Amino acid sequence: MHADRTSTTRFPVPVDAALRDAGWQPGRWDIKQAEVWADTLREHTSPAGHRHTVFPAAVEAWAEFGGLNIAPTGPGRQIAPAALHLDPLHGLHMARTLGDLGRALDTEVCPLGTETDSQALLAIDAEGRVYALDHTGDWYLGPDIDHALAALVSGTQPTRLTVH
Repeated sequence: MHADRTSTTRFPVPVDAALRDAGWQPGRWDIKQAEVWADTLREHTSPAGHRHTVFPAAVEAWAEFGGLNIAPTGPGRQIAPAALHLDPLHGLHMARTLGDLGRALDTEVCPLGTETDSQALLAIDAEGRVYALDHTGDWYLGPDIDHALAALVSGTQPTRLTVH
C-alpha cells in the first residue's frame, strides 16, 4: 500500500509536500545519525565552559527530521515561509545562549537547526516545544515539532517570547 500526498493527516498538504520533497517520509528514523549529533553536542564545551544538554525530545526530532533541507514554495500565510536546514550542529557554538533560554523557560533547550535565510537558530526543549532565536528576539514556534514545522513552512507568524 502506497499512500499519496493527499491522504496525509499529520501535516497540512503544502507542509507534507515540502517535507517529502526534502526527503522526509512517515516512519523516517535515523537514530544512528541522531546519536552522532548527540555525542558531538555532549562533548562540546564552549571557551567559557558552557555545555549542551541532550534529552530524548531532541534526539527523537533529529532522528525523524535531522539532515533535511526544507525549501517551501509559494507565498506564506502571514510571513514568508522559512527555508530550513535541520542540523543541530548549527547550534554547536550556542550552548550559552540555549542554556540562558532554558533557564528563562525553566527547562532544557537543545539546537534543532537553522532558518537558512535569516540564520535564526531553531531549538527544542525537553518537553518538545520548539523555538527560534534570532537577532530580533526569541520566538515560540509551537508545542511540538509538527506544529513548528507547519508554522515555519506555511509562513505563520510566530509568537515572541517575553520571558526575562
